[in-house]
Amino acid sequence: MADSPSSWAGPNCHPRCTTPLTIALTCTNAAAEVVVSGGIYLRWHGSARGGPGRGLGDEGDGVRAVREPGGEGGRERAVERTAGPSAPATALGDPEAARRRAERRAERITAGATELEQRLADLMRAGLAGAEQTGGGPWEETAARMVDAQAPGLASRVRELAAIPSSGPGWPVRLLEECALLHLLDRGWLHRERLPDSLAATVRSRVGLSTSADGPPVRDHWLVLAQYDTADARLTTRRVWLYGAETDRTVLLLSYGAAGRPPELALPVGLALEAEVSAYPDAGRRRVALGRRFAPPEPTRARPRGVTTSRAAVRYGEALRDDPWLDSVPVVLDRVVPVPDGDGWQLADADGDTALPLARTTGGQPGLWRLVALSGGAPVTVFGEFGHRGFAPLTAWPAGPGTAVPLC
Repeated sequence: MADSPSSWAGPNCHPRCTTPLTIALTCTNAAAEVVVSGGIYLRWHGSARGGPGRGLGDEGDGVRAVREPGGEGGRERAVERTAGPSAPATALGDPEAARRRAERRAERITAGATELEQRLADLMRAGLAGAEQTGGGPWEETAARMVDAQAPGLASRVRELAAIPSSGPGWPVRLLEECALLHLLDRGWLHRERLPDSLAATVRSRVGLSTSADGPPVRDHWLVLAQYDTADARLTTRRVWLYGAETDRTVLLLSYGAAGRPPELALPVGLALEAEVSAYPDAGRRRVALGRRFAPPEPTRARPRGVTTSRAAVRYGEALRDDPWLDSVPVVLDRVVPVPDGDGWQLADADGDTALPLARTTGGQPGLWRLVALSGGAPVTVFGEFGHRGFAPLTAWPAGPGTAVPLC
């Protein structure tokens, strides 16, 4: 479970407890740190085979909550269940027990995907115009059903649908596109046995099944291209992009922290580290786990290789062939100039007649003006994420000598 966080919410921690309980789990290997409300503190120790959305109380959980006397202001403590011969932890090492757990979860996800297909069919039958009038309530209810089905990936996509009708002009087109992608993911899960292994692994990852980094360790001098955090009410997610100087490969590290707390992994832009990474089994095998480090990170003036804007568009198209639900791909653009384009901006090739539009979310951000100032009308090298929403710049290098400039 090192690759993905889990969350769970329930009305009470025990039938006799009247305090509502909400927890968020941030998992590393087989341990979990639990953030709670209502005066309850939990510690969890379980199997890394579990996945996001796995409910507490499933076979293999080791959770116990204790509130010490003293009312609402009473001191809180954690009690860990001691594993004995009859403890569920004994079953965690049993391959047959693991297989049964995986089958039960797959059955729940299948039931959830089938229900979601019916919900999408009802929406198409009634027409998209009604989605603006009904608001996000029905979508939130459907998302909760997907959480119950232990398919957090489906739940996340359903919640994204709820926000589209209020996203401005052109929302019906965007809603139809996202519904089509969600329908495709549903069908992929329901017929996953017919898919190629790599695409089936991508479908499992997209619906929310956790996987382990099973790729062979790759040793390289990894340049830190970018690091930024995103947060919601439950979790803080840190994304760190690395570039291998010898393998010419861009990979992604993910780490998680509880809401309001930054993740432990911190690799500032401009550093390089000699280390091994292992890939996860999804399309492109871009996401990795950080393994053995051979030296501390140190500053470097090395730069990644860049491509033209037209080549970046081709790269995204090739990636979509392997993962139709991919929002963006990492790209280093070489010799581009930021120029205004109507109400927005674009990165134009200094040596050609092509350009990539910047994502709408970039407009007005400090990083955009930092990029414009760094360029001053001259070509620069820019790293960012490029997808159907445009190019989101994350780091830039000046035309001449100089260090990396973070833009996020």
